[in-house]
Amino acid sequence: MDKQRLLARLDRAWAALNESYAGLPYPRLTEPGVTGDWSVKDILAHVTTWEAEALRHLPLIIAGGRPPRYVRYGGIDAFNAKMTEEKRAYSLSEVLRQLKDTHGHLIDFIGRTPDELFTRDTRVRRRVRLDTYSHYPPHAEAIRQWRVQRLGK
Repeated sequence: MDKQRLLARLDRAWAALNESYAGLPYPRLTEPGVTGDWSVKDILAHVTTWEAEALRHLPLIIAGGRPPRYVRYGGIDAFNAKMTEEKRAYSLSEVLRQLKDTHGHLIDFIGRTPDELFTRDTRVRRRVRLDTYSHYPPHAEAIRQWRVQRLGK
């Protein structure tokens, strides 16, 4: 996969995530129960957390380093729980702003990254895949299912 195909794949998955909650009234975006006790807002904050993690760690990976492991938080689930609790205090508008800004920064970063880091299964490409286009679909599907069950649409 070259960088342009990766960006196209990422864009399709991003569009599907955005479509999953498009048109919902703001109060619905903060209702718990989409995934466990998470709301759409919590899911979007979670997606932003992992895109920010990619942005934070990709330069280190490109330089040949290894990012710290999440064991220091008690594992990935504990990290997710910690970040969810921290971001619950954010307003919906702040979560949506961070979602847009962080995604834009990540796309810009990928655009500036040398093409050869995406032409084979590199650590860079794996990190991008795990934190973006393979991460969005389960959350988009959870939102779609909740939307149908809860709102009939």
